[in-house]
Amino acid sequence: MFYLVSIKDTIRLHPSSLGKDVKEEAREIIKTEYEDLVLKDIGYVVTVTDVLNVDLGKMLPKEEGIFTRCTFELLVYRPEMNEVVEGKVVEVVDFGVFVRLGPTDGLCHVSQVTDDFINYNQKMGVLEGKETKRIMQANDLVRARIVAISPASRSKAGKLGLSMRRPFLGKLDWVKEDLAGGPARDKAKKKEAPAPEKPSGGKRRGR
Repeated sequence: MFYLVSIKDTIRLHPSSLGKDVKEEAREIIKTEYEDLVLKDIGYVVTVTDVLNVDLGKMLPKEEGIFTRCTFELLVYRPEMNEVVEGKVVEVVDFGVFVRLGPTDGLCHVSQVTDDFINYNQKMGVLEGKETKRIMQANDLVRARIVAISPASRSKAGKLGLSMRRPFLGKLDWVKEDLAGGPARDKAKKKEAPAPEKPSGGKRRGR
């Protein structure tokens, strides 16, 4: 999920910044220091949206520049367990598909793509349902649920595990087909209902 968060930090303005728009100078410095980082308990920093305040700076002995306290706003992405997300398939491999979710990717294991049995066609680079014949390939738009989140580092967002084995999840074209009464996603698991048992022919005991 995407959030707007306010942060306070001290930055160093170069002496050449004097006489210029201090907020714009501070914004460029903050972008260089923060964008594409992963902040603990905050999330993956997508961009700096605004510099809200720049305090009067201080000059320190033997230090070049002006140190000033800034308050700024960041757009961050923080995935959450069981969150339903939409993204684009960027790679198909024999063990699943990688889905681009904003600033990071998630992996949907082949066992979590659909209830159907899946075959991997290496020549075409697609996953194909054995019974439904539905195909998933690169650039498909999909909807999935986050089922696993691995720890993040300062430079990389945590790896995400995805599942599409729920109603109204999966390739968006499949979802539209199902809503319109097309092939059901769980067609591969459907079995004929067992025939009713024949009466044994015995008489019911009276009271």
